[in-house]
Amino acid sequence: MNNCRKLKSALFIIALISITFFSMTSCDNKAKTEDTKEVAEDKNEAKMEGTNNEADAQFLVNVAEINQEEISLGKLAQQKGSMADVKDLGKMMVEAHTKGMKDLSELAMKKSISLPEAKTDDVNEAYKEMNEKSGKKFDEKYCEKMVDGHKDAISKFEKASTDAVDPDIKMMATNMLPDLRKHLEMAEMCKKKCEAMN
Repeated sequence: MNNCRKLKSALFIIALISITFFSMTSCDNKAKTEDTKEVAEDKNEAKMEGTNNEADAQFLVNVAEINQEEISLGKLAQQKGSMADVKDLGKMMVEAHTKGMKDLSELAMKKSISLPEAKTDDVNEAYKEMNEKSGKKFDEKYCEKMVDGHKDAISKFEKASTDAVDPDIKMMATNMLPDLRKHLEMAEMCKKKCEAMN
């Protein structure tokens, strides 16, 4: 009888430890794998299923990620840039894209579109990659990244300025294009100055 009670207690404790361990590891796995971009996309998919606004929602999620990256890398450029032009470009990117993010958040809220609530995995990866560089290599890579990033952004905004279903989103995309083209111009000038330093 006594042995039976001891066995039940031991089994209960083992079961309790197993459940605790399993719940802890599953929480850890969830925290590590859930990209904030994917979370936002899943929420939007659930809200917009069966409507033709899914592409508009995806565009806003992509714009949020663009803003996050420009702000994050712009701050890094102000810290690590060795040329004044790189630091200035970084400062301008932070200011412009912080304002862009504020306007985007207001529009997304108005349209009930979810945006990534924190930096996405790709933004964190880009930051990590850039943070490993220093001196001229950092300057060159930063300017190159700004050129490539803005070419890609302009392409996305041009598409949305003609294809977006929602008129407010279409207008936002159209209105942002001149600024993005100006940013590209400045990034290209910065890149040329970096190349001239070699």
